[in-house]
Amino acid sequence: MPAPDDAGQAAVILYDGWCNLCDSSVGFLLGRDREARFRFAALQSPAGKALLGGCASAERVDGTLVLIHDGRCATRSEAVLTILSLLPWPWPILGWLRLIPRRLRDDVYRFVARRRTVWFGRTTTCLTSIAAYRERFIE
Repeated sequence: MPAPDDAGQAAVILYDGWCNLCDSSVGFLLGRDREARFRFAALQSPAGKALLGGCASAERVDGTLVLIHDGRCATRSEAVLTILSLLPWPWPILGWLRLIPRRLRDDVYRFVARRRTVWFGRTTTCLTSIAAYRERFIE
Protein backbone atom coordinates (compact mmCIF):
# COMPACT_ATOMS: atom_id res chain seq x y z
CA MET A 1 0.00 0.00 0.00
CA PRO A 2 2.05 2.96 -1.15
CA ALA A 3 1.67 6.23 0.65
CA PRO A 4 2.12 9.79 -0.57
CA ASP A 5 5.63 11.26 -0.35
CA ASP A 6 4.73 14.92 0.29
CA ALA A 7 4.80 14.47 4.06
CA GLY A 8 8.60 14.18 4.06
CA GLN A 9 10.62 11.82 6.23
CA ALA A 10 8.47 11.99 9.37
CA ALA A 11 5.82 9.39 10.02
CA VAL A 12 2.36 10.92 9.62
CA ILE A 13 -0.53 10.07 11.90
CA LEU A 14 -4.04 10.73 10.58
CA TYR A 15 -6.62 10.84 13.36
CA ASP A 16 -10.25 11.79 13.95
CA GLY A 17 -9.95 15.47 14.84
CA TRP A 18 -13.32 15.55 16.59
CA CYS A 19 -12.76 12.61 18.92
CA ASN A 20 -11.58 13.28 22.49
CA LEU A 21 -9.86 9.90 22.69
CA CYS A 22 -8.00 10.61 19.45
CA ASP A 23 -7.05 14.13 20.54
CA SER A 24 -5.85 12.80 23.89
CA SER A 25 -3.79 10.18 22.08
CA VAL A 26 -2.18 12.87 19.92
CA GLY A 27 -1.43 14.87 23.08
CA PHE A 28 0.11 11.76 24.63
CA LEU A 29 2.33 11.29 21.58
CA LEU A 30 3.35 14.94 21.42
CA GLY A 31 4.56 14.74 25.01
CA ARG A 32 6.63 11.62 24.42
CA ASP A 33 7.92 12.13 20.88
CA ARG A 34 11.01 14.10 21.90
CA GLU A 35 12.68 13.55 18.52
CA ALA A 36 9.65 14.87 16.61
CA ARG A 37 9.37 11.69 14.54
CA PHE A 38 5.64 12.19 13.99
CA ARG A 39 3.56 14.76 12.17
CA PHE A 40 -0.20 14.88 12.48
CA ALA A 41 -3.25 15.70 10.40
CA ALA A 42 -6.92 15.32 11.20
CA LEU A 43 -8.71 12.94 8.83
CA GLN A 44 -11.29 15.67 8.20
CA SER A 45 -8.73 18.31 7.17
CA PRO A 46 -7.82 18.96 3.53
CA ALA A 47 -4.29 17.69 4.24
CA GLY A 48 -5.62 14.57 5.95
CA LYS A 49 -7.96 13.81 3.06
CA ALA A 50 -5.16 14.30 0.54
CA LEU A 51 -2.77 12.05 2.46
CA LEU A 52 -5.44 9.40 2.97
CA GLY A 53 -6.07 9.45 -0.76
CA GLY A 54 -2.59 8.00 -1.24
CA CYS A 55 -3.48 4.88 0.73
CA ALA A 56 -5.11 1.82 -0.82
CA SER A 57 -8.90 1.99 -0.80
CA ALA A 58 -9.11 -0.85 1.72
CA GLU A 59 -7.16 1.30 4.20
CA ARG A 60 -9.36 4.38 3.75
CA VAL A 61 -11.66 3.87 6.69
CA ASP A 62 -13.50 6.83 8.16
CA GLY A 63 -12.70 7.53 11.77
CA THR A 64 -9.83 5.07 12.11
CA LEU A 65 -6.24 5.81 12.94
CA VAL A 66 -3.92 5.75 9.93
CA LEU A 67 -0.13 5.78 10.10
CA ILE A 68 1.85 6.64 6.98
CA HIS A 69 5.41 5.45 7.51
CA ASP A 70 8.15 4.12 5.22
CA GLY A 71 5.89 4.46 2.19
CA ARG A 72 3.12 2.34 3.66
CA CYS A 73 -0.26 2.97 5.28
CA ALA A 74 -1.11 1.09 8.46
CA THR A 75 -4.45 1.18 10.25
CA ARG A 76 -6.04 0.12 13.52
CA SER A 77 -3.92 -2.06 15.81
CA GLU A 78 -1.01 -2.26 13.38
CA ALA A 79 -0.82 1.54 13.31
CA VAL A 80 -0.95 1.73 17.11
CA LEU A 81 1.78 -0.87 17.57
CA THR A 82 4.02 0.72 14.95
CA ILE A 83 3.59 4.13 16.58
CA LEU A 84 4.52 2.66 19.97
CA SER A 85 7.58 1.01 18.44
CA LEU A 86 8.79 4.40 17.17
CA LEU A 87 8.51 6.06 20.58
CA PRO A 88 11.40 6.09 23.05
CA TRP A 89 11.73 3.46 25.78
CA PRO A 90 9.66 1.92 27.39
CA TRP A 91 6.87 2.08 24.78
CA PRO A 92 8.46 -0.24 22.16
CA ILE A 93 8.26 -3.11 24.65
CA LEU A 94 4.54 -3.28 23.89
CA GLY A 95 5.50 -4.74 20.52
CA TRP A 96 4.96 -8.17 22.07
CA LEU A 97 1.26 -7.52 21.43
CA ARG A 98 1.99 -8.41 17.80
CA LEU A 99 1.98 -12.02 18.98
CA ILE A 100 -1.78 -11.68 19.26
CA PRO A 101 -3.38 -12.34 15.86
CA ARG A 102 -4.12 -9.10 14.02
CA ARG A 103 -7.77 -10.00 13.54
CA LEU A 104 -8.26 -10.24 17.31
CA ARG A 105 -6.27 -7.01 17.90
CA ASP A 106 -8.38 -5.22 15.29
CA ASP A 107 -11.60 -6.56 16.85
CA VAL A 108 -10.58 -4.95 20.15
CA TYR A 109 -9.67 -1.74 18.30
CA ARG A 110 -13.08 -1.68 16.57
CA PHE A 111 -14.87 -2.38 19.87
CA VAL A 112 -13.28 0.71 21.44
CA ALA A 113 -13.64 2.78 18.26
CA ARG A 114 -17.40 2.17 18.07
CA ARG A 115 -17.84 3.42 21.64
CA ARG A 116 -15.23 6.17 21.78
CA THR A 117 -17.57 9.13 21.44
CA VAL A 118 -19.96 7.71 24.04
CA TRP A 119 -17.12 7.03 26.48
CA PHE A 120 -14.89 10.03 25.77
CA GLY A 121 -17.13 12.53 23.95
CA ARG A 122 -16.30 14.88 21.10
CA THR A 123 -14.03 17.89 21.19
CA THR A 124 -14.64 21.46 20.11
CA THR A 125 -10.98 22.56 20.11
CA CYS A 126 -8.48 21.56 17.47
CA LEU A 127 -5.04 20.56 18.71
CA THR A 128 -3.42 22.67 15.98
CA SER A 129 -4.28 25.66 18.14
CA ILE A 130 -1.56 24.67 20.62
CA ALA A 131 1.17 27.06 19.54
CA ALA A 132 4.05 24.98 20.92
CA TYR A 133 3.17 22.13 18.53
CA ARG A 134 1.86 23.99 15.50
CA GLU A 135 4.79 22.91 13.29
CA ARG A 136 3.99 19.25 14.00
CA PHE A 137 0.62 19.49 12.26
CA ILE A 138 0.26 19.32 8.49
CA GLU A 139 -2.03 21.98 7.11
